[in-house]
Amino acid sequence: MPTLVIHSPRLSDAQTQTLTRELDCQPRLCDNHFRAELEHGVARDTLNRLRERLSLDINLLPADFAADQVRLLLTDMDSTLINIECVDEIADFVGVKPQVSAITEAAMRGEIDFATSLQQRVSLLAGLDVDALAQVYEQRLQLNPGAEALMSGLRERHIKRALVSGGFTFFTSRLGQRLALDFALANELDIEDGHLTGRLRGDIVGGEAKAAFLQRLCAELDISPRQVIAMGDGANDLPMLELAGLGVAYHAKPAVGAQADVLLRHRGLDAVLDFLPA
Repeated sequence: MPTLVIHSPRLSDAQTQTLTRELDCQPRLCDNHFRAELEHGVARDTLNRLRERLSLDINLLPADFAADQVRLLLTDMDSTLINIECVDEIADFVGVKPQVSAITEAAMRGEIDFATSLQQRVSLLAGLDVDALAQVYEQRLQLNPGAEALMSGLRERHIKRALVSGGFTFFTSRLGQRLALDFALANELDIEDGHLTGRLRGDIVGGEAKAAFLQRLCAELDISPRQVIAMGDGANDLPMLELAGLGVAYHAKPAVGAQADVLLRHRGLDAVLDFLPA
């Protein structure tokens, strides 16, 4: 039977009545969220309407998703694990944040090829003192709500944690240490004499590279992509979301939310644990 997950530790009488009436189900408390077994599936439009009406994250698990078999979580960094787009904040130090932010938004909506957009943005950073990166990390970067609880919950369940980003290794390496992540992949900024050159080193980590990284980790861990939860917010995350057993759109762009398996718009990152056995 299809399983409905309602990401809230409490429901008002009105919310319960609406869910019961609209979906013909009886939500039951399960740890810190509610679940319901449905006689049949639910149209995406119906779920979207209920999400907006009740101000709740409500998701129907895919029929072929085996929660007890999950062995890896692969998450995007910028605007997913953390609260900022790092390249936009770096650009603020050279006075080009509006230009860079506009390119970032267009890329995340899928309007510009990601590799081209990244090269355009990085070129605008040429000449910046590398110390600006540390200032962004220390002064502007924050974990999104629930990040630490999510990683702790995954460790308790012996699920590996990986970070993949179209951003930069300067930030993924520090977050990897901070959160005790198992794997990370990102772009490397080219630096000469303590300043950014406006170029990148090596291959660009875009959408296809993210999906390839998922496949590489599966081979290394001897698991199937169906045993992976992938999470992101932008168009360049779609290839890995589609490949994974469960693709999570976290506070994502509309085009991403329309294609992902499940959506989180209200709760923090720890709501991902609701998809897993306690």
